[in-house]
Parts: sequence; structure tokens; C-alpha cells
Amino acid sequence: MRLAFMGTPEFAVPTLDALVAAGHDVVAVYTQPPRPANRGKKLTPSAVQQRAEELGLRVRCPLSLRQAAAQADFAALGVDMAIVAAYGLILPPAVLDAPLHGCLNVHGSLLPRWRGAAPVQRAILAGDVNSGVMVMQMEAGLDTGPVRATTEIEIGHKTTGQLTMELAELGAELMVRVLADVEAFPCVAQPDDGVTYAAKIDKAETKLDFSQSAEAVERQIRAFNPAPGAWFEFEGERYRVLAADIVVANGAAGMIIDDALTIACGVNAIRPTLIQRAGKPAMPTADLLRGKAIPAGTILT
Repeated sequence: MRLAFMGTPEFAVPTLDALVAAGHDVVAVYTQPPRPANRGKKLTPSAVQQRAEELGLRVRCPLSLRQAAAQADFAALGVDMAIVAAYGLILPPAVLDAPLHGCLNVHGSLLPRWRGAAPVQRAILAGDVNSGVMVMQMEAGLDTGPVRATTEIEIGHKTTGQLTMELAELGAELMVRVLADVEAFPCVAQPDDGVTYAAKIDKAETKLDFSQSAEAVERQIRAFNPAPGAWFEFEGERYRVLAADIVVANGAAGMIIDDALTIACGVNAIRPTLIQRAGKPAMPTADLLRGKAIPAGTILT
């Protein structure tokens, strides 16, 4: 098929690769413009732009698709379909309607559960047992379109980084299967019940809340790994917790109850196993404590 691809982060790269490997003619790749990144704030192309250029594909980086000129440029491509994976820009009706067979989206949740910006993080935070990826026929509403195909998986103890990349690979495989025989995957309307919105993560949510149960705190840690990172503060310095075990123990919420940095929560406790100081590489907690004591009895607020 003659396709346009629209995506930005690493999540979208496997789908782009799969489309090319399957022999589809990807005539243009749309992605968000380069953004300042890392300490030097150097403008850095998106993961999709970098991969598209490696593949020799034409890349477009409009700030918006609301302008008539951008819409006309897109329509002039004359594509059979647009394939969308975490693009990050709203597609106005003129763009949705331009491809001969519309736009298909790879979405990393089990719709209508977790429509919106942060479905993977929200699923982990909520303690959902399962997640999944869906190929959805796009329409003007936010993730409201009918679903053509679904792959479901267990979340287990995965981090957002791990789950995202697993869903990305599964979504790429699913999209290729759908495009091989679109009529074999008819549209099924989403149910009206169970709609939940996955709001964008607010920085305030990333501070560890030890008044919650240890299970909820551990989910915070996994949900914000690798970014932006769940953290606590000690002596004016932030410590990002990247992994932790749940421990059956009691104490005042936020109190360090032993020399292994076990932290009491509202119910039970957590023991960080991988931790990172500001400006330092991540390390096992035991290695951190050999160089920086955080004594039992300390209250983390």
C-alpha cells in the first residue's frame, strides 16, 4: 500500500520498521520537530525522524496540521492510508479524511480503558492486571474510533519502559497483519462503558507518596521508570528510585526502618534496589549506602 507514517517517540519505531519490511511504500514520514535535549539543550530529532532518515525516507516536521497549506501538502501525497503511532499532534478532519482508506492508529491500551496521553503509565499506576495494543480506525474524537484488532498481555511487574517496548513490538506485528487483509479485520465500535482518560503525567505525581501502601508506591516506581523517575528527597538532594521490593514491615510512613534503606509506607514497606543520585549513574542501593549513609530513623517527607 501507499502509506504515510506519523509518529514521534521510540514506541513508534518498530511499526515504521515493520511497514518498510513488509514492502509497503512509505512515501512520507511525519514527526514532531526536533526538540532541545540533554544538558546542552541541543536540538535533537525524534526517534522516528532518526530512523526514517536511516531508511532513506522523506521526513516532514510541521509544528501543526491545522493550517490549510499543511493539509494540502498531506492530501497531495495521495496515500491509501496514514499509519499513526504516538505522533503527538492532533489530526484535524481534513487530514483524517485525506487518505483513501482513512487513518489507522497503534494505541497502547485496551480501549476504551485509558484513552489519552499516558495509557501505559496510568495502567501501571492503577494496578491493572492486563494491558494491550489495539489497531484503531481514527476519527475526530480522542481515541474514540472503532477497533480493528487487539493483542492483550499481562502487565506483571514490568516498568513503563519495558511494557512500552513490548507493546510497540506487538503493535507493529498487529498493524502489518491488519494491512495484509484489512477486510478481515472489520471495525468494532468501542463500548460506552469503562471509558477512562489517561491524563498526561504531572511532575507532582512523581514524588513518592509513602502514605500509600507499599504496593501503590512500588507501582509509582515502575510507572515512572525510565522517565521522569519516581523520587524522594534527603538533605536537599533528590534520589530517583528505579526499582524496589515490597517488604512486610511496619513503621511510621516515610521512616527508614533499617540500614538497608527500607522505607515504611501506609501499609508494609519498600526496599529500593536500584537508585540514582542527581547527576550520577544508577546503582544498586547497597553501593549507594557504602558512599552515602541514610540512617535508620530518618523520616522522608
